[in-house]
Amino acid sequence: MITATEIRKGMILNLEGDLYQVLNFHHSTPGNLRGFVQTKLRNLTTGSLRDMRFRSIDKVEKAYLDSQQMSYLYSDGENYYFMNNETFEQVNLDRERLGDAVDYLKADTVITVDFFDGKPVGIEIPATVDLTVTETTPAIRNATVSNVTKPATTETGRVVQVPPFVEEGDIIRVNTATGEYVSRA
Repeated sequence: MITATEIRKGMILNLEGDLYQVLNFHHSTPGNLRGFVQTKLRNLTTGSLRDMRFRSIDKVEKAYLDSQQMSYLYSDGENYYFMNNETFEQVNLDRERLGDAVDYLKADTVITVDFFDGKPVGIEIPATVDLTVTETTPAIRNATVSNVTKPATTETGRVVQVPPFVEEGDIIRVNTATGEYVSRA
């Protein structure tokens, strides 16, 4: 059991016998009222979304998951397939369960797949990934403003705002938590 103030994004909670993934949380302490944690949760069984508020002193049960290193193989449009590199066992997860993580999946990328009671429930992606720019507008000559950005489409289809010097074919590093450009790789 953890206190509500220890809830973090991506954490899996066991509430009322169901597993919920924390999509968003906000800890608030308004004026002379007691503090609370406002969360947005996704039910991992049904996929439904739920807003829930916890008092700061409430205890919640964190689900403990088994994790395995697996390689991303391919997608058939709706399902994404992963393979255990030691046992060659394959599992699949649907697009809804993976959420924004699908924008960072490349073939043969090794990631961590989380299991609860032998069933895959989600993945953990690295903090940053390197993606190749497949499409972007040409740089504007003599543009000297330093905070100007332009959209760039990556090999996975993710659109990232990048500095003007980034061109097609460049490999860029993207922060997976925010979806923002970090640097050239």
